[in-house]
Amino acid sequence: MRGDMKISRGRAEGDSRIGQSTFTGLVHQDTVLENRPAIAINDNFFAPGARSFWHAHDGGQVLIVKAGQGHIHNRSGESAPLHPGDVVYADPGEEHWHGADPRSYILHTAISMGVTKWLEEVSDADYQRITGS
Repeated sequence: MRGDMKISRGRAEGDSRIGQSTFTGLVHQDTVLENRPAIAINDNFFAPGARSFWHAHDGGQVLIVKAGQGHIHNRSGESAPLHPGDVVYADPGEEHWHGADPRSYILHTAISMGVTKWLEEVSDADYQRITGS
């Protein structure tokens, strides 16, 4: 039996990158596990008010909140504040966005399965409605 075990020591080699085309605001991303065809693992640091665009993952997504405060919202209208220790699972194909509270950064590990389908930007009005800002 041949395996292809991969051990990550918390961060892949290379520089942090700044998410630009699929985020509003300042988001730093560190790859934790790379070069796996069916899974991507990244640590994402969102500055206050920063957020992802609407998106979905064909295999689902897990978010593990490590620090700060944030929010998550899906197309069916479900919203929740995010706090350290929270773990969120988005079903395959579930359109959602997530990001920092307007008054706090958030750091989370994102485990994304399959292909990510990026959609439109979250409007300031929708963000403010969800975050109460």
